[in-house]
Amino acid sequence: MIPTDLLVGSATAFTVSILLTGIWIRSLQNRLNTVDEQERMLLLKFFFGKDMNKPGEIYVPRYGGLWAVIGIVFGLLVLEAYYVYLQGIRYFITEIFSIVTLLILGGFIGLLDDIYGLPIKHRLLATLLISIPLATVKAGVSQISFPKIGKLDLGIYYSLLLVPIGIMGASNAFNMLAGYNGLEAGMASIILSGYALYAFHHGKYLSYQLAVISLAGVLGFLYWNRYPARTFPGNTFTYAVGALLAAIVIVDNFEKFGVTLFALYFLELALFLTGLANGVYKQNFGKPSPTGELDLPYEKIYSVTHLAIYILKKLGIKSTEKNVVILILGIQLLLTITALVITW
Repeated sequence: MIPTDLLVGSATAFTVSILLTGIWIRSLQNRLNTVDEQERMLLLKFFFGKDMNKPGEIYVPRYGGLWAVIGIVFGLLVLEAYYVYLQGIRYFITEIFSIVTLLILGGFIGLLDDIYGLPIKHRLLATLLISIPLATVKAGVSQISFPKIGKLDLGIYYSLLLVPIGIMGASNAFNMLAGYNGLEAGMASIILSGYALYAFHHGKYLSYQLAVISLAGVLGFLYWNRYPARTFPGNTFTYAVGALLAAIVIVDNFEKFGVTLFALYFLELALFLTGLANGVYKQNFGKPSPTGELDLPYEKIYSVTHLAIYILKKLGIKSTEKNVVILILGIQLLLTITALVITW
């Protein structure tokens, strides 16, 4: 039986996410169909994005990931309210409210990037600011175990140096492997499921609750973002959820497991840097053909998505957007299961 605290938090996150995202999509689509041509062009420019992996001119509402972030925030607040009003205690209030603040900051910075397109230097600095809530409350455990060295207490350097680097790195990494229907939300769902299983098995109940409630909010959004997507997540989603994935492991001290599940993102970074070395600032999108299959956009591979297209073609499987996403999610699932088996 699902504990009541987890049930009310998860149900809130899922309900807010799936309902508000649906309302957002319908309101934009209805508006688009009832305005004159001039306003229609403005709507397409600011509130819709072209689906780059499909042939033709298909435009989809942007910023849908905002409602997933809001859903998770409400889910965590309801979890805290459950303990305050029904149990008479303040339940990890510092940790929960620091993560709520982190999500709001991440979503806001992502929205600014979506609207204005921040330069990469400003983007790195902005995502560094997302770590302030966790650094302020000294979240996590400053003792880190190193092979052959043992435990080393980093003291305030953990909170003021490693936590900001971890949050900035995770939010930007999660934003790099993106651009395909259901990819970002699907990756988040698998990683959060891995977190939840790991935390439950190892008795880390707070991170178990955080992972499950976050998973519920992401799944509510994934309903609308799965192929063919009816809305895009935007950087609002990727920055906030990427930072959240780092925050959960920091709060309950299982960073090594969390880093393991980010293996594909390390590969994405390596391929991205290879592209820069070759004078290419890569895009993840494939080149859509009239049949719906994707071709490689460059002569070389500069993204995990390009690698997936290449593998599918070598295996004789249609390199459609859906199959690219299924392959990448399948690899992430296998990686997560392997990490769980090793650490069980």
